[in-house]
Amino acid sequence: MRVHIGGDHAAYDMSRALVEWLPTQGHEVIDHGATEYDAVDDYPVFVLRAAQGVAKDPGSLGIVLGGSGNGEQIAANKVPGIRAALCYNTELAQLARQHNDAQIISIGGRFNSIDEAKEMVRVFLETPFSGEERHQRRLDMVSAYEKDGSLPPEG
Repeated sequence: MRVHIGGDHAAYDMSRALVEWLPTQGHEVIDHGATEYDAVDDYPVFVLRAAQGVAKDPGSLGIVLGGSGNGEQIAANKVPGIRAALCYNTELAQLARQHNDAQIISIGGRFNSIDEAKEMVRVFLETPFSGEERHQRRLDMVSAYEKDGSLPPEG
């Protein structure tokens, strides 16, 4: 699988470890940076490129990284068609894929170890979307809103 990755200084070591580890797991990595440590870099530069990469590369998935993962998730979700999920354990990583068909996992480098991140990424990449009707129905509602602002009827 092709995996797009991007993150800032707050998760630089985690990013580098994942970029090195993913090919050993059989994945092709597209690294959107940061490729060198800069204590004042800005996560949107790397995260938005990674999310755009996923959006333009059907079948690929992505990883965005920062201090908490919150800003990175928010930024990635601004790219049309992207569903990014902030995860801090493997159960959330699994549910993000199974129930929400998330294409991007967001991880906080200040809240998870590299080993925890590897395990969450492994689960995220290996878990398919369930395709259950209720989950697809909900995703269709979100997609419709994103496309034209339509909302389902109340009640």
